[in-house]
Amino acid sequence: MLLDLRGKKALVTGIANNRSIAWGIAQQLAAAGCELAVTYLPDDKGRFEGKVRELTAPLAPSLVLPLNVQIPEQIEAAFAAIQEQWGSLDVLIHCLAFAGKEELVGDYSAITPEGFGRALEVSAYSLAPLCRYAKPLFNPGASVITLSYLGAERAIPNYNVMGVAKAALEASVRYLAAELGPDNQVRVNAISAGPIRTLASSAIGGILDMIHNVEEKAPLRRTVTQDEVGATAAFLASPLASGITGQVIYVDGGYCITGM
Repeated sequence: MLLDLRGKKALVTGIANNRSIAWGIAQQLAAAGCELAVTYLPDDKGRFEGKVRELTAPLAPSLVLPLNVQIPEQIEAAFAAIQEQWGSLDVLIHCLAFAGKEELVGDYSAITPEGFGRALEVSAYSLAPLCRYAKPLFNPGASVITLSYLGAERAIPNYNVMGVAKAALEASVRYLAAELGPDNQVRVNAISAGPIRTLASSAIGGILDMIHNVEEKAPLRRTVTQDEVGATAAFLASPLASGITGQVIYVDGGYCITGM
């Protein structure tokens, strides 16, 4: 155990399957001794609930909660359950993003108001209400971690509205860090991960080309893994990162430093 998070309690959102970055984070937190609550996106047939329960069973999460961040009552109910179960919270992992597949190809200017609003609501705005409900539960030195991507600051082909959403998310990290830090030393950071094949990334046109480009040009000549992103999250959740807040930490094999 490289990091000791025993006694810490973490809420991990955004697990969809075993390729989710959120799953990699959950595994690393659990390996460090963290107690987990996880969420799933509810649907009429209960498919996501079943998948998440089966996948996370080896980690023995204390809570498996329905969470659609577009439904405020579900956010409130999730944190009420956490308060009843634990009474406090040390780590909040935000791994939520969505844009329609048709909005992740072609021209950005073709985006509809509905598509723009949906992408920003799920991918960026949702961090704010999660922090709002978590705020009274946070223990001193708690850590909030979200996921971003290089498309927040560079024009990546086909990333389109998701790049705009990630830019808003990174700005939210800074504002939330300024809000939550003074009273209780709560830290808020983002991990900008290199492209990984996940359920979410599969909707992006040309995702395989993005991955191959990283493999060719990144200083490490490879993409990163879920475990590497998860290990960074575990570090940010630990006292070792107690002086880090409001930052975007790049875990992309160094791709972000390249010029050509």
